[in-house]
Amino acid sequence: MPAVSSRGRGRRTINEINMVPFIDVMLVLLIIFMVTAPLITPGVINVPSAGKSSKAPDKLINVQIDADGNLSLGGEVKLEKTSEREAIAAIKEALEANPEMPVMLSADSELRYQQVITMMKQLQQAGVQRVGLAVK
Repeated sequence: MPAVSSRGRGRRTINEINMVPFIDVMLVLLIIFMVTAPLITPGVINVPSAGKSSKAPDKLINVQIDADGNLSLGGEVKLEKTSEREAIAAIKEALEANPEMPVMLSADSELRYQQVITMMKQLQQAGVQRVGLAVK
């Protein structure tokens, strides 16, 4: 039944919404969330651990990226402080003889992650089928 006001001339309905109960409910919910938020533990991510392989490959190409972003190749192809183009060309040449040869990518821990991803993308475009990341 709508609220009715009896002022003066007769009955008129009140067309205003009473906001007090709504505000009370919102404040109670706010307090509940403020109390329970610190108690909720954040989700735990299960990161895979790096294990040792059963047998290291006999022949591989080791691509090393130092903290300054300089590239060096080791293993089957030896190049010191080379550019990305020269490194990719040398890796392509080595892969012509053995297309299944793995490439191990070692990067300094201070290096930006984007540079490692860029190198992996270039290795993939060069036709490298097996790329590994070196870890401690």
